[in-house]
Amino acid sequence: MSETTTSPAGNGAGGAPIEVAAPHRYTAALAADIEARWQDFWETEGTYEAPNPTGDLAGDADVAARPKKFIMDMFPYPSGAGLHVGHPLGFIATDVYARHQRMTGHNVLHTLGFDAFGLPAEQYAVQTGTHPRVSTEANIVNMRRQLRRLGLGHDQRRSIETIDPAYYKWTQWIFLQIFNSWYDPEADAARPIDTLVTQFESGARPTPDGRAWSELSAVERANVLGGYRLAYASDAPVNWCPGLGTVLANEEVTAEGRSERGNYPVFKAKLRQWNMRITAYADRLLNDLDALDWPEAIKLQQRNWIGRSEGARVDFPVGDNKITVFTTRQDTLFGATYMVLAPEHDLISGSNGTPSIVPDAWPEGTHEVWTGGHANPAEAVAAYRKQAAAKSDVERQAEAKDKTGVFTGAYATNPVSGERVPVFIADYVLMGYGTGAIMAVPAHDGRDFAFARAFELPMRCVVEPSDDRGMDPATWDDAFSSYDAKIVNSSNSTISLDGLGVTGAKEKITDWLAAQGIGEGTVNFRLRDWLFSRQRYWGEPFPIVYDEDGVAHSLPESMLPLELPEVEDYSPRTFDPDDADTQPETPLSRNEDWVNVELDLGDGKGVRRFRRETNTMPNWAGSCWYEMRYLDPNNSDALVDPATEQYWMGPREGQPHGGVDLYVGGAEHAVLHLLYARFWSKVLHDLGHTSSREPFHKLYNQGMIQAYVYRDARGIAVPATEAEERDGVFYYEGGKVSRLLGKMGKSLKNAVTPDEICAEYGADTLRLYEMAMGPLDVSRPWDTRAVVGQYRLLQRLWRNVVDEATGEVTVVDTEPDEATLRALHKAIDGVTQDMANLRFNTAIAKVTELNNHLTKTGGPVSRTVAERLVLLIAPLAPHIAEELWRKLGHSDSVVHADFPVADPTYVVDETVTCVVQVKGKVKARLEVAPTISDADLEAAALADQGVVAALGGAGIRKVIVRAPKLVNIVPA
Repeated sequence: MSETTTSPAGNGAGGAPIEVAAPHRYTAALAADIEARWQDFWETEGTYEAPNPTGDLAGDADVAARPKKFIMDMFPYPSGAGLHVGHPLGFIATDVYARHQRMTGHNVLHTLGFDAFGLPAEQYAVQTGTHPRVSTEANIVNMRRQLRRLGLGHDQRRSIETIDPAYYKWTQWIFLQIFNSWYDPEADAARPIDTLVTQFESGARPTPDGRAWSELSAVERANVLGGYRLAYASDAPVNWCPGLGTVLANEEVTAEGRSERGNYPVFKAKLRQWNMRITAYADRLLNDLDALDWPEAIKLQQRNWIGRSEGARVDFPVGDNKITVFTTRQDTLFGATYMVLAPEHDLISGSNGTPSIVPDAWPEGTHEVWTGGHANPAEAVAAYRKQAAAKSDVERQAEAKDKTGVFTGAYATNPVSGERVPVFIADYVLMGYGTGAIMAVPAHDGRDFAFARAFELPMRCVVEPSDDRGMDPATWDDAFSSYDAKIVNSSNSTISLDGLGVTGAKEKITDWLAAQGIGEGTVNFRLRDWLFSRQRYWGEPFPIVYDEDGVAHSLPESMLPLELPEVEDYSPRTFDPDDADTQPETPLSRNEDWVNVELDLGDGKGVRRFRRETNTMPNWAGSCWYEMRYLDPNNSDALVDPATEQYWMGPREGQPHGGVDLYVGGAEHAVLHLLYARFWSKVLHDLGHTSSREPFHKLYNQGMIQAYVYRDARGIAVPATEAEERDGVFYYEGGKVSRLLGKMGKSLKNAVTPDEICAEYGADTLRLYEMAMGPLDVSRPWDTRAVVGQYRLLQRLWRNVVDEATGEVTVVDTEPDEATLRALHKAIDGVTQDMANLRFNTAIAKVTELNNHLTKTGGPVSRTVAERLVLLIAPLAPHIAEELWRKLGHSDSVVHADFPVADPTYVVDETVTCVVQVKGKVKARLEVAPTISDADLEAAALADQGVVAALGGAGIRKVIVRAPKLVNIVPA
């Protein structure tokens, strides 16, 4: 009987099918049959189900007693385009690692869910009229099919979707824990808000205006508590994107000041929004990084984003008010010759109960260049504020740009020199850092220097230059700043900093400011509170209602989940992308029957009329805690069972903060998801809901699979599969096209789907190829032509065990020769180390080397070697391994078989080759024991006939021995 095959390994010239007498050859068709059968088997048998110690997912107690491993991938988003071959890189890697951990005696929890709320599904719904739930659920079904085909060993009982009300009930519950908490600096932890109310009621903590708590109205009490709550609503500067019809977090705005999604302009606006007080945790978020096993680059990004800096707060009087600045160079206070406020500052806008400092007319003698050509300060300020609102924070802080600004018409008083200093507004000062105000010391700050030059402002040298520029800043080309210089020109009747170094001057002036009651030493952070509102439909509803006075109330737990209502129009109102003078309108606000409700909140006040919050949570909400739901996905009574959470994520030796054992995903989430999840994890720990203080102990960033992008003369991407190469030049439909390595994606017309590769070669080949392409943490180019190399590896493996003509196993029960034993145990030793360290490409190389050794021997393979070879490749290519394991006579699944252990006797080479050089030239090669001493190796080298002849009777000046591999002889 013969078989016609059109597999790549069986093609003749031109790809024509050829007849082969190998009905049992490993082909794409056979691979498809094997893979489908074993995927069904694993699913039916629950092969990958990891038992909890207690609860509904408790199982085999012996398995639960093993050391645990909790292995996770970053949540995928169920895109309508499905997966391309770049997406599963991390999924396959974690699967390989998880399989190896199972085979080395661990209880392994590995599953995958879907982060399914957010903008992409909503935009698709708006474009097509399909409800986002319908399209998202269809996408999930397709992605589950694709992922299953890859043979990923997930515990499907634990898979979750953020859009499931049973899931987002607990997202809403966590929000309420945060809303009903405050950060107690004395405890350095979150505490229930009731403990704060008790302090106010007892008088232990005074209210802001000194009145008794009982004298405050409900609205006043709510406002006071809002200043402490970890989740709070406030009027604050936000990133408003008219083109998307929503506000964005700072992290969702590009360096160009545009939306990360859609590339629309983003403007500063002041809106009432929900925020998370993540800044309360800034120090803990910084300090706890040290114990995490994360890439240093990610830790650095988080440290820089949090941006801790030590300095001083200083008050500058301005009329009956004051301007408070934060500075890290309080030693230069005597050099402050003007001040700059952010255009959005309350003292300019006159908002939040603060009167504006902008006068009606220009003070007498106002410098013309300060006015911007306007008739009065109000016009000048209004025009400049409008100009600044159209710029992104990055644009405003660009070092190279011309400095712009305008005088407010107000003067402040330098508290140490007593001099009047003009107050400007300028766009290089941001409300998002410090206090939104700076004291300008132009002689010693580059940006202040450039601004002072542009507006002809005075400069005073207070840090002695270490070069020959002199003491007059008017003659300088740039500012002088140094931490290794002396302070000068810095004294008044009560304090002198003259002659002190920077550190000493900082300490002295800080103490003086505190004694005078006009400042104090303080710590500042770049980190801003997390904007948590979105003007979208497709997100978790806030479990918040407002009474007739506008006071926010949390829904009782019995009313959760608050389900997202069905609406006819899912789209937020969008505007002209360039129109900054617009306001959000949310889809939920149009559903009046849902918004306006009568409820009994169980607070003893009976049924009352309320208005629901019509913003929704950002797409980050569901991914802030999903690792915990994987542990206990069916629990309807608690976020997670405490014993189960302690088992999988609790602190232990080497993991003082607890967390997931391995978390694999892209580096692009360094200051978004990862920072947010750490914050939620700490709040839940503080409130006693979890034992772990960190969500992810070990983080690993996989690289990216890239592909060539071909573009025509217009810059439009053309189908990569249709581009042709001629003499190093690329053409599409007769026209020249450029070729550049970049991302893989549907829009770039260079995507390759895993379905295509699985159909042509099988899933095991795809898995091997993606793992063999290079180190996991390095990006690498996709090359479909190279996939065949791993396909042939599997074919050779198959032939070493199975007769292609009969399908019978060909292994023999004889002992292997010593060379084969050495090859086997070296492979076992190397693969074991590589698996533990996620070096899957080198593990595959070692398996290939062993397989090739067996192929070259020509005879039948020893059973003991064949079985261990199958076990070695099982984590990488589980389907073929499972099939061969069964053919070799085993009734148990290879998934839970023991991984081979190397015999150290065979790992060490019996002999090694030592090179002997005379005057730098090789004169002999000696086969010696790897443990030979320097003295014995020297004696053997000097006794070698070739060496004796090379020396020709000459004396020896020096012998350099590097046992066991090198001897270098230097004649006299």
